[in-house]
Amino acid sequence: MAHIIVVGNEKGGSGKSTTCMHVATALVRLGHRVGALDLDMRQKSFGRYIENRLAYLERAGLKLPSPDYRELPEVDEASLQPGENPYDQRLAAAVAALEPVSDFIIIDCPGSHTRLSQVAHSLADTLITPLNDSFVDFDLLARVDAESGKVKGPSIYSEMVWNARQLRAQAGLKPIDWIVLRNRLGAQQMHNKKKVGAALEDLSRRIGFRVAPGFAERVIFREMFPRGLTVLDLRDTGVDQLNLSNIAARQEVRDLMKELRLPGVTVDF
Repeated sequence: MAHIIVVGNEKGGSGKSTTCMHVATALVRLGHRVGALDLDMRQKSFGRYIENRLAYLERAGLKLPSPDYRELPEVDEASLQPGENPYDQRLAAAVAALEPVSDFIIIDCPGSHTRLSQVAHSLADTLITPLNDSFVDFDLLARVDAESGKVKGPSIYSEMVWNARQLRAQAGLKPIDWIVLRNRLGAQQMHNKKKVGAALEDLSRRIGFRVAPGFAERVIFREMFPRGLTVLDLRDTGVDQLNLSNIAARQEVRDLMKELRLPGVTVDF
C-alpha cells in the first residue's frame, strides 16, 4: 500500500503548498512514484503548483520528474448509502485510484476545518504540520497562558489529530507519525523564538509530535510558484551557479526529507 503523507494546518499562510511541492518533487527525483491530491476545493494552491510545472515544462521542452496530480472524482450521489457523505467517497475513490501506481500519496489539506480534512488526517501515515514560528500560529496546537506562557491544553486541531489517531488504532493501523515544522524561523536567536521553541518541545512530549526545522522566509520559494519549480530543479532549468540563498534552501529541503524518516527513502541529493 502507498504511504500517505498529509500536510495539514487550519491556518492559512503557513507554507503547506510549498512543503507539499518540495516533498513531492524530492520523492520523484529519488525515484519514487508519487500521487498528489489537493483538498482545498477553492484555492487548490498545490494543484495549481503542479499544473504550472507541467505547463512550464511543455513550453520549455524539458522533462523533469513530476508528481501524478489527480482531481477528486465526482460520485453519483444516488449510489450512496443512507447517511454516506459524498466527500468521503470522492476522497476514498481518489486514494484507491492512486494506490496501485504510487509509492507515496501526498495530500494537501485546506487552511480551514472541513470534513475532507478530517477524513484525510485519519488516513495519514505521516502528518506534516507547517507552523509559522510565532505564538499566533502556536495557538493552532495549544492554548497558552498569557502571563506564564505555560501550555493550558490542546487546541481543537490537536484534538482532531487525537481523534484521527484513535480511529486508526481502532482499525488496527499503525500510529500517525506527526511532525511539526517550524517555518519562517528568524536568523537571530530572539527571545520570542526561544519561548516558542520551549513551548513546542513541552507540548510535543504531552501530545506526541516531533519538532523539525522547516523553511526560512526566502524570496526563491515565492518566485518559483508561477513556473511550478522547486529549489531541486534549478540546475536543470539553466541555473549554472546557485547563490548562497539557493544553496541554503536546498539544504533545508534535504534536512526536511531526512527528518521525515519515510520508509524506503534514502536522501542522496
